[in-house]
Amino acid sequence: MSWFILAALVALSVFAIVLYNSLVKKRQMTEEGWSGIDVQLKRRANLIPNLVETVKGYASHEREALEAVTRMRTEAVSKPKDDVAGRAQAEGALSQALGRLFAVAEAYPDLKASQNFADLHKSLDEVEDAIQMARRYYNGAVRNLNVAVESFPSNLIAKQFRFEKAEYFEIEDDADRAVPDVKF
Repeated sequence: MSWFILAALVALSVFAIVLYNSLVKKRQMTEEGWSGIDVQLKRRANLIPNLVETVKGYASHEREALEAVTRMRTEAVSKPKDDVAGRAQAEGALSQALGRLFAVAEAYPDLKASQNFADLHKSLDEVEDAIQMARRYYNGAVRNLNVAVESFPSNLIAKQFRFEKAEYFEIEDDADRAVPDVKF
């Protein structure tokens, strides 16, 4: 009988260790995912001053759009690294400001034809794609962690060792989710 109890305790301990290690792995994957987003957001933030300077040369009287992009970039960069919701909101506002800047650029054929502008636009598009991929990875890692933190029996280990749910990196502005109205 004592061997049975000892075997049950060992099995329970091994099971708890496996659950704990699984939670650690999921938390690390979430942190890795956020790091990937952070790197891409920094790449985008570093491209923006060059883009603004290029547009300034062609569209100096479009100061409002240029100032909005600069202001939104500063706000996005100043958010704390671990403030997922704040960063998501600031980055959404920056994306909108960049969209307005590109709309302004449409009115300047010389600017659109500029190789420097075209290269910056292409680089920004590539970074936006990388941000989307990093966001998908991060949100998948968050989902896995959150499921483990809330599911039985891993929630017992999670609560004991203070594992917490993570925040998704989501679009805050409902207008960004809306289907664009295309008219011909």
